[in-house]
Amino acid sequence: MTTGKVVTDLQGLRLAVLGAISWPAPPAGYGPWEQMAFNVADGMRRRGLDVTLFAAGDSHFEGKLVSAVPVGLNEDRALNADVFGALHIAELFRHARDFDLINNHFDWRPLTYALATQAPPMLTTVHGFSSPQILAAYYAGAERSFYCSISNADRDPGLEYLATTYNGIETAQFPFSERPGEYLCFLGRFHPEKGTHLAIEIAKRAGVRLKIAAIPQDESYFREQVEPHIDGDRVQFLGAVEREARNELLVNALGLVHMTTRPERFGLTTIEAMACGTPVLGANMGSIPEIVVDGLTGFLCDNVDDAVEKTGRLAGLDRRACRSHVQDKFSLERMIDRYLAAYARALELETPPPPSEAQLRARRHDWWDRPMAYTEIGPKPTSLHFE
Repeated sequence: MTTGKVVTDLQGLRLAVLGAISWPAPPAGYGPWEQMAFNVADGMRRRGLDVTLFAAGDSHFEGKLVSAVPVGLNEDRALNADVFGALHIAELFRHARDFDLINNHFDWRPLTYALATQAPPMLTTVHGFSSPQILAAYYAGAERSFYCSISNADRDPGLEYLATTYNGIETAQFPFSERPGEYLCFLGRFHPEKGTHLAIEIAKRAGVRLKIAAIPQDESYFREQVEPHIDGDRVQFLGAVEREARNELLVNALGLVHMTTRPERFGLTTIEAMACGTPVLGANMGSIPEIVVDGLTGFLCDNVDDAVEKTGRLAGLDRRACRSHVQDKFSLERMIDRYLAAYARALELETPPPPSEAQLRARRHDWWDRPMAYTEIGPKPTSLHFE
């Protein structure tokens, strides 16, 4: 394989960042995909790149902002997500020749546009695989787009990855406290995969209060497995929290409970908690062993029993070590460094390499049998055949 031209200086590079549009960028509260697209765009702008962020119209970005939808889709549920999502992508590719590189943070659909255009090199940040069938789009798009994963764990064996670009945050935006709190907290969304019900069980068995802050997603799950336990005292539901309330929740907690039921892709709330000095009780699978240092910034837990036992040890951890870990490994500047290296490599290669034999074998293997996790696993079509 030829290495192509050597790229070392990206000052002035015309970069398009295609963000998700469920929420504005940056989001006031929940919205990890939007937050990361914003963090990348703003970090690159500060490094001297000529950045255009494609995001919802009520976003706030000091660089160039282009919008095809007036507000985040979750802010006006009457907006048709399919229509405005397609227009959002089309708006980027209508101006594709104005850019030297595209960084896609909007999942698989932009790959289909890229296949039909002579757009510049594209790097797609894979924030997770929602279902098995979207692998078809990622495999087809692999001839046109480079890929980055957000953890080593969340990689499909049928794809070639240019780099792992761990999510990063501006740690100065998160307060710090050396004093451990007296409650556990859960932060995220209500879905079985996020394990709110496990957080409730752990807190009850450990004899510690639990404060829950989450957005609705799976209504039946909330009604059946979460709501019956909310009593306003031992289990408190705070609703969806925005920045200051989120920070107050995290900085005053004994620990964050992140006991997912499937392998985590990254887990943004874990580094937000540790930035505040708050350690994490995390499920020992997926990306969490890459993020939480067991016995230093939290505990890796094999099951609920394990988490209950380790809850009693949270107060003894050094909260400064939690914050230092995020500053060293998951700061915004570390993330930007990783992306700049990936951008330079994509510009050197210009086009992705062909798949290896091992990757082709993986693509022919059952898409429902994968090491990474899916959010939803639908029925397997009888017309799809695997080896």
